[in-house]
Amino acid sequence: MRLDPSRSIPSDPHRRFNPLTGEWVLVSAGRRQRPWLGRAEATAGRSRPEFDPGCYLCPGNARANGAVNPAYDATFVFDNDFAALHPSTDQWSIDDGLLRAASERGTCRVICFSPRHDLDLGHMDPADARRVVDVWATQSDELGRDHRWVQVFENRGELMGASNPHPHGQIWAATSIPREGSREDETQRRHLTLTGRPLLLDYARQESAGPRVIEETEAWLVVVPFWATWPFETLVVARQPTQRLSDLDGPRRDDLAGLLTRLVARYDDLFGIAFPYSMGWHQAPYVPGPADHWQLHAHFFPPLLRSTVRKFMVGYELLSEAQRDISAEDAAERLRRATARRSRERATAPAPEGAPA
Repeated sequence: MRLDPSRSIPSDPHRRFNPLTGEWVLVSAGRRQRPWLGRAEATAGRSRPEFDPGCYLCPGNARANGAVNPAYDATFVFDNDFAALHPSTDQWSIDDGLLRAASERGTCRVICFSPRHDLDLGHMDPADARRVVDVWATQSDELGRDHRWVQVFENRGELMGASNPHPHGQIWAATSIPREGSREDETQRRHLTLTGRPLLLDYARQESAGPRVIEETEAWLVVVPFWATWPFETLVVARQPTQRLSDLDGPRRDDLAGLLTRLVARYDDLFGIAFPYSMGWHQAPYVPGPADHWQLHAHFFPPLLRSTVRKFMVGYELLSEAQRDISAEDAAERLRRATARRSRERATAPAPEGAPA
């Protein structure tokens, strides 16, 4: 049976297939009605100064290892002082039956989005956000000369493990292609072999103007994916054949910068708080040969189910398969209704006590 976009998907418990990972997710929309909806996470006031003398990411301040940041006035990139991967790691391997291990070389860098301590992607001017996009692209190609996988990502908020509220992201480059990259490389390659078309371009065409779309421009689609696992997960897909961030021309980078500021503003408006998330770009691995099967895209994984209530991946989710408590269509509708306007007040005001969903 083909999916008719004019008809609602039944609300009964059902499973949805993720063609990017080859996995299924259980959708149980009725669980939101249960009496206990999860632990309420404490949300501190978010008023921040433009400059914090105690912040190790602000311009001119000393970092934990004693290095002093320059007086940067735009984006700033430096090698992570406590890197998870190192370019000078000795090469070795162990292969003893079921016990296998191998060394991994890599490089980890930090990207400060702005010199201002109080500005994140949702409150930047598009011109400033465009500089972040440019840095993502140039850093990716630079690191891709010596590494097979380059992962651009941002953890926003303490709930997602961000160690500092100064707006920043990271970029890790590894010698090996990790699990998620390998899965997506295999599924996209298989789809191109079977159909002659990139998987995510087919998906973008099928979703266009549909009930899960948050926003679409000539160059980009933002959608709560049909197979979303996290309550308000979104997927950002380039709508023209594109393998890596560096493939984007100027107009598409401008479009992306504006779109990202609007998407993060929508997240913040949804519950009236600075919405925590992990986001990251998946670009084609830096390996020889054509990469026509790969389509550039970004994942946003926010953990909140409603204001200050977190979705936990435990029990059945850990032991069996992912499960979500709100339909992708409902999540998309609520994000579409949220305002995409940047608001200084929304960025600095503390969340109201017991803010409604």
